[in-house]
Amino acid sequence: MIDFVYAPKFYYTMNIRSLILFIGIIFCRILCAQEGIPVYTDYLSDNLYLVHPAMAGASNANKIRLTARKQWFDVDNAPNLQTLNANFRSGDKLGFGALIYKDANGNFSQTGIYTTMAYHLLFSRDRTDLNMLSFGLSTAFIQSNVDLRGLQDPLGSDPDPVVLDREQKEGYFNIDLGFSYHFLEWYAHFTVKNVLPSTRKIFDNPTPIRESNNQRRYVFSLGYVFELGFMPDWQIEPSILYQATDGTMESSFDTNLKLYHSFETFKVWGGLSYRRSLDGAQFSSDGSTVQNQKLQYITPFIGGNYKKFMFGYTYSYQSNSVVLSDGGFHQLTLGYDFGKRKERWNCNCPAVN
Repeated sequence: MIDFVYAPKFYYTMNIRSLILFIGIIFCRILCAQEGIPVYTDYLSDNLYLVHPAMAGASNANKIRLTARKQWFDVDNAPNLQTLNANFRSGDKLGFGALIYKDANGNFSQTGIYTTMAYHLLFSRDRTDLNMLSFGLSTAFIQSNVDLRGLQDPLGSDPDPVVLDREQKEGYFNIDLGFSYHFLEWYAHFTVKNVLPSTRKIFDNPTPIRESNNQRRYVFSLGYVFELGFMPDWQIEPSILYQATDGTMESSFDTNLKLYHSFETFKVWGGLSYRRSLDGAQFSSDGSTVQNQKLQYITPFIGGNYKKFMFGYTYSYQSNSVVLSDGGFHQLTLGYDFGKRKERWNCNCPAVN
């Protein structure tokens, strides 16, 4: 899915040809880094497997998660994403998972299927102290689709039916690798997405605006959960997430704070996430002065667990001076847990307990 932080508002005075070329270059640059599922803040809504394959079967319960994300309700054909995944434990050490998704943005869309196997190595002597290292491998088949039918030449000339009156599809295979480590209240995850080189021919062309076959993305996260001594029903979880791409050399980081409150029959949680890119994009609002801005998201989120059910909602606000829309991004997450094991780790570790 594409972040339009780089796109200037169209009512600024700029030469139309320069504007089209500018948007085309930025569009391709960002699109090149987006094979597979984009990394948003799903991992904060009890949905770690969506980002890290090593978390398949790591929890004390088997999990099903459904997400729906919609950007900019006031923009036609705005980006949207739907995912459905399930992961479960088999025996003491093996975990399995499966994931399907659809990601659409205007005339571009992609669908994919992931299957995952994870291995959980326990260093603990018993169930009292959590000390677990997990490895995960996901295989993915992704189909990209570009529908050129009905598009008009932005310069006003008659469209070439050979170029614009068609639909292009192509499938790709790739893998994700990752590991997770849990020690008492500490945890760390590292995942490499799109490990294999992949050339998407529908975006491959002899022009300077060309997609790299290196879609590799690195995702690292670290966090700690602690209990407030004077309020034992409350838990606080500060965490960070860093991601970087090889092909475009882009990177960003998240800083998060999540709170949990346990009641007798259910648990509620919520918090705040701040994302900032480490790379800036240049733009001009008047056609002469060049400015630089970095992608910034502020995302409050809230949710809860009641018996076997989970619900989560996130809202992302893009806090940049130049944006395509002020509508924000909404996401709903629904979950169902089953097959919960009686034994629980004696720690503040909600991701696995």
